[in-house]
Formats: sequence, C-alpha cells, structure tokens
Amino acid sequence: MKGPLFYSKILLFGEYGIIKDSKGLSIPYNFYNGALKVSENQSAEALKSNQSLVKFADYLNQLQQEKPSLVSFNLDLLNADLARGMFFDSSIPQGYGVGSSGALVAAIYDKYANDKITVLENLTREKLLQLKNIFAQMESFFHGKSSGLDPLNSYLSIPILINSKDNIEATGIPSQSTEGKGAVFLIDSGIVGETAPMVNIFMENLKDQGFRSMLKNQFVKYTDLCVENFLGGDKKSLFSNTKKLSAVVLNNFKPMIPEEFHGVWQKGIETNDYYLKLCGSGGGGYILGFTEDLEKAKKSLKEYTLEVVYQF
Repeated sequence: MKGPLFYSKILLFGEYGIIKDSKGLSIPYNFYNGALKVSENQSAEALKSNQSLVKFADYLNQLQQEKPSLVSFNLDLLNADLARGMFFDSSIPQGYGVGSSGALVAAIYDKYANDKITVLENLTREKLLQLKNIFAQMESFFHGKSSGLDPLNSYLSIPILINSKDNIEATGIPSQSTEGKGAVFLIDSGIVGETAPMVNIFMENLKDQGFRSMLKNQFVKYTDLCVENFLGGDKKSLFSNTKKLSAVVLNNFKPMIPEEFHGVWQKGIETNDYYLKLCGSGGGGYILGFTEDLEKAKKSLKEYTLEVVYQF
C-alpha cells in the first residue's frame, strides 16, 4: 500500500500575526512530500513513525467521542492498517517550519475521515473554515495549539490567503518568472526548532502592553502590506515592507531567531542584499529570505546554501 503524496508548505507571511488576526499567505512547497505506506521491511524510522501514529489514532478516537459533530473516522480500518505496520514515509524535515505534521494530518484525513470534504467540490468559505477547524483539532495533538493552516495547505495543495481567523480563501499567486532576479529562498539554520516552546514565549509576551501595541501597529501592519504587495505583484513596495518587517522581527522576536543569525539578519537590513524573516515558529529550522537580486544574496550569504522557493 502507498497513499497519495502530500506536500510541505511555506507560510510566506503571517507567522505569529495570524494568531492576532493579521493577514497570512501560505503556499505549497513541492520540494518535500510524504505519504502513508505499508511495507514488508520496516526500518527503525518506520517503526518509530508507526508507534507515533498508534498514539495519534488513540487521540483521534478521543476527539471523535468528544466532538462527534466535528469529524468521524473509520478507526477500524486505521487501526487495522497500523497493526500491519503502516507509517508516514516523508522527506519533509521535522521542526523546520515547512509543515511536516500538517502533511501527515492531511494524509490521515484523506484516507480515514468519513464524509470528508474533497478538493473536487466547490470549496466555499464555509467548507474551508470547516476543514481548517477539523485540521486544527487534529494537529493540536502535535503542537498543543494549531491554526489548522498547514494541513489545509497540504490537503488542498493550493495557495491559501488568510484575511482573518474566520475569513480564508483559496487564492492565485503571480506566476513565477524563472528568468527573474528576485527570489524567495530558504536557509537551513542547522538547528531543529520546536513549535510549542516558541508559541509559549509569544503567548507570554502578549501579556505585555508594549508588545501588543508593537504587534498591532508594526508587525501586523507590515505583514498585511506584504501580503497585499505580493499578491498584487507590486515588487517595489513588497521589498520595502519586507525590510521593515524584517527589522521589527529582529527587534522584537529575538528568542525565535537562532543566535548565530542575529548578525546575518542585521547585515541584510543594512546592505539591502536580502531580508530575512521567520519561517514558521522559528527557534531553528529554516529561515525565509527575500531578495531583489539572487546572485547578490548568494554572494552575501556565501557560507550558506540557499534553496529557492519562488522567483520574481
């Protein structure tokens, strides 16, 4: 048995902000993917994945009992497949901010949910919100608190525009220009990040009036503008607002930026060769970069390998 592939995702804009109703833009990233599999020869990794899925199945059973109107699963089939050694075979790095648990949640929903909402039907806003809500409840098994966006993106494999918590829509993004000099790229920090501790730091910071005011007047403001600029194809404004956003993050989200990147982050803002921002919750994993000139950014960041996600 081998199930369909589910892809990783990148939240271009909106990390942390979407908790406070900023806009957000999430796009599928097909470089990494995962699928449910049953095979004869189990590796140590497959066994570990299988054990984790057994715990997840218990959680889904509990979820179904507590919220029967939200979602129900064919648990008999799921448990039978798990007894046969089913695991999630994935190339998506864990703790890197590209949605490893999101792809797993999407794969389980796709195969085992009863009366599932499918990609083929007319995806009204109500259906998107319903899916997001189901996925948020499912994924909270891994993170403690989830927005449901990563699995939604992985499940639908289309860009998702978040206008606010209760207003999301499938969207189109400007088509890529492989000849273009501008790019969005990933840098591997070499550190595995953990979502829950980072989200806890953020929630603690929210108790501070000054932090809340910075969030609303700077972070959310620039995030919203970046989303609008990106979707509208306004590159000049996009880079200007990404620079401002990068500076706000450096000044106010230091614990989420690995220490050895503080200087690299500052250098980008000073030279305008590139601008860095968090990819997911931060604390490690990937760091997202934006540049108007990819060759210049590569020279400036020569000790790192840049993985291009999107070209302007």
